[in-house]
Formats: sequence, C-alpha cells, structure tokens
Amino acid sequence: MRRRITYIQPQHVSFHPSQTTLTPNSLAISNLVASREERVTLGFDELTGERLLLGRVELSLIYHGGKQIWQVLKQCHQVHVRWARSEQYDAVSPYSSRVSPGLHVFYSPIPSYGDSAGLDREALCKLLKKVFEPELGCESPEKSFITPPILSTRFASTAAYQFYELLPSLKNLVTYIQQKHCEREDEECYRHVELISSADSIDINYDSISHSLTMSGYWSKAPGGADGWTEVIRKHKGATGQVEVGLLGAEPANDPEEIKMGGLLAVVGEDTELKPTLFSFPSRHHPLPEDTVYSVSFSPPTGLHPTMTISMSREALKEPSGRPDAACALHAYLTLPSSVFGDKYQLSTSDELFLKSHNLVSLRAVAGETDLEAPDWFVPRWGSNWLLELASPSGSDQSLKDWNVTIPLHLRYLNPSESGYRSVSVPWPAVFWACTAEDGTKMAMNPFDRVNLGWEGLFGPKSMFYQLHPSPNSEDALLVEELEVPVLTLKEADGLFQSRVIELGTVAVLGLGFLWVLWKLGLVARSSGIRSQQRGTDKRAKAE
Repeated sequence: MRRRITYIQPQHVSFHPSQTTLTPNSLAISNLVASREERVTLGFDELTGERLLLGRVELSLIYHGGKQIWQVLKQCHQVHVRWARSEQYDAVSPYSSRVSPGLHVFYSPIPSYGDSAGLDREALCKLLKKVFEPELGCESPEKSFITPPILSTRFASTAAYQFYELLPSLKNLVTYIQQKHCEREDEECYRHVELISSADSIDINYDSISHSLTMSGYWSKAPGGADGWTEVIRKHKGATGQVEVGLLGAEPANDPEEIKMGGLLAVVGEDTELKPTLFSFPSRHHPLPEDTVYSVSFSPPTGLHPTMTISMSREALKEPSGRPDAACALHAYLTLPSSVFGDKYQLSTSDELFLKSHNLVSLRAVAGETDLEAPDWFVPRWGSNWLLELASPSGSDQSLKDWNVTIPLHLRYLNPSESGYRSVSVPWPAVFWACTAEDGTKMAMNPFDRVNLGWEGLFGPKSMFYQLHPSPNSEDALLVEELEVPVLTLKEADGLFQSRVIELGTVAVLGLGFLWVLWKLGLVARSSGIRSQQRGTDKRAKAE
C-alpha cells in the first residue's frame, strides 16, 4: 500500500520551515495554506485483506452484503468513479481538471464475463448503492448506464458504460465508513472520516491490468474555515507501506506542454529531513488565469423549452498561449438528466444562420437518451451527454464585455404533482479549450495525471485541455440550475381542467375516435358489397 499526500501552495503565500516538524515516526504540519490531495494505492492482494487507508483513516471495507468488494472488482475490466461537489471551489495546477457536479461512474466489464451465467450483473449497482446512496437510480449497467462514443477500441480511454446522478454530498459514504471501521467510543476516528465530507472531489480507480485500486481526494482549502492545514501524518504501523508527503508550488515551465513543480519531499519514517525537489512533466490539463470565467443561467420563464445560456468573460475567449502551430477550439460538455434533453437533429444542423444565432459551431458527440417523444417515466437510463464546439467572437466583436452562447433544450413530460410544478436540477457543463499537442508528448508520465472524465476521451490522446473557471453570481450559489417545470396538477378542483375530467375526457375521445373508424370501415364494406351485387346483376342481365 502506498499513500501520497501533496500540498500545493499558492505563489503569493510564503512558507517557513517552522511550519513542519519531521520525526522518525511522523510529519507535523502547522497552519499550511495550501490545496491538498491525498492518494492511496492498493494492490489486488491487499483488497482481499481486512483494511485499507483513505483520508488518514484505516478502513474495514471487506464485505458488501455478503460479497467481498474484490469479488465485484474482478468482474470489471475498469471502474472509475468521479464525484465533485455542487459548491464552487478552486482547482489549482496540477489539479485543474473538472467534471460537472455529482457522481460519475465509468465502467467496462471483463470480456470473458460477457456471457457467463454466474456473473452478477447487478453487483456493481448494489455496491454503489451501499457505498454512496441507497436510492441511487442504478439497477445494472445494461439497464441504467449509457454507452458513450469510443474513438478507438484499441487505445480508447473511454469506458464502455457511463452512469451519472446528481449526488449533493458524501454523507452516506462517510456513514458507511464510520459504521464499518470506527469503534463507538473512538471519537478521533469519527472526526478523521468526517474529513471526507469536506472534499471538493473524490476519485476511485480500478483496472484489471494493474490489479490496483487507487482512491484520492482533493481539498482546495482546509475545512471548517481554518487558516491552514494543521495535522500530524504518521508512518504506517509495522512499516506496511510507504507514506510520501510533498509540499510543492508551481514554477514557470520551459515548455508550454509541461508543468513544473518545486518544493520539498519526504517519506515519513525513512527520511530525516525534507528534501528539496524540482521536476517537470508533460500534462494534458493546464490552468488558465483566474479571470477566465463562465456562468450558466436559464432565461425565465423556462417553460417546456428552456434555453441554457453560457456567459464567458472576454479573457476566457482568448486562445491559450501554447505552441504557435497548435489548433485550439472552445467546447462545452453537458451532462443532462433524463428530464432534460437536446434535439440532436436540431443541434447537428449545418444551417449557418441557426448556429450563428446561438454562437455554436457544431455538435461533436452525443450519447444517452435522445428520444424526442418519450416522457420521463419511459426513459430507462439516467440521461445524456453532449459535446458542443462553441464559437468565439471575431475581431470586430472583441470589444464585447461578455460572450453568450445559447443552447436550446427540451423538457420531457414529468409525473403530475399537487402543485402543478416539479423541480429539475441541471448541473453546469464543463467548458474548456481543447488544443493539439506536439507528436510524441508522453502525457502518462504525469504523476498527477487525471483521465476518464467522460469528455477528454472524445479527443485524441495527444490533446491538451484548458478549463474555464465556473463563477456563480453569488458566493452561496451552486453550480446547479434549478428549473420549475409545469406538470399536470393532481389536486382536484372545480372546473374543466381537473385531472379526473381530463382522464375521462381522453378516454371518451379515444372511444369516439375508435367508433368513428369502425363506422367508416362499415360504410366502405357496405359500399363494396353493393357494388359487387350490382356487377353481378349486370352480368346476369347481359347473359340473358
């Protein structure tokens, strides 16, 4: 087992050696203003043991409803879980990549299990419900997951199945861990596990090639409004694994395709002092200045045909300063629940007038539920993903303060309610520049590399991404838009438009329509019979 904790300090924050104390058994951190990532890597043989580590806490995660977790994973070729909070947070380099708020699951089964009678096809969903949320809308990958487009079956980084649900918090995950591991009187254990609930993002990765499970969490700042991180990082008991700690900061890179980091490193329990380090690496994700922001809104009233507006600052419209010969394009990746969808025939049009009126270039990829007629209760899967290339202003429009892109969407018919309205939550899309990288760039050499985000697999393996920063209109606003959707009213009232009257009226109209069709068919049959009889009479008359 390997544990890696990385602190990334902003350039404007100073560091003093007195903020760290390294002993033979631990490293103490005091008031360190920094972003923090913690990553734990376990081999497959360690998963069959009794404990693993995440967020400074040893976890007992063996059994899940009588089935061991490793028994679920051995049916998977790859599983990648991504969770991001709905509140705004800073994503600093080298952790600048983002996904839409909520829970994203990417999964590919092992091919040999495809036709196996002993395969539990619901095992993965059962595990997700147990760990994250009992009410998760997940039955099985075949029933609940969508199939994203894959560029290459040989070198694809995109999983075969994809699932999403807007999960506001990790409360159930924290409770699950506390119940499985912490003793009832162990208050310190409960506090340590509670740290997970303040994470800005959580990643879980497993693949059958490396036979390893990687779990990581990212915190943009110390939780609870603290001035900085104050904690003691101890070595593993019995020297069962390595604990590596880095105190780093970004440095100017020599190559536009690289990120350079410098700072101090130490292996707790092995090193007697923090060692200076300076290293660089190619990266597929790069940061943009803080003023490259965007916001999302829906123009009221939304009705049944809402229009998403993505407003970008003027600074966000400037192509990233990379290689001079790099080709760049601005994109938005939408994650839409089943209740909201786009018209793929409308958005994939080549009508220049339509595209220009919405500041769109084209629809690059779509996956999931796109049926234009189906009501929400007939849609089996969670929703759909849309990759759109966005237009940027021409030279004559560079003086504009903001640039608005509008995306026409549609709402499905939802179940009735007593109020006549239902709320629909639409997460903000990821907005980014995608640029070509130099041939031969080895992105996998990045020790902080992050893939399987859903959208990066829709581009070539040598692409670089520069993500815009989401910027809500107020500090307490979420990166999720709430829409009030008109539906049929269940509450009975006087008048012609109460639900019972509409139901009976619909039945009556259908019945009358059916009778009318029968009547018309009867008239046709009668007319045909009369004509046949007349022709028979005429033939007999001629014969006589």
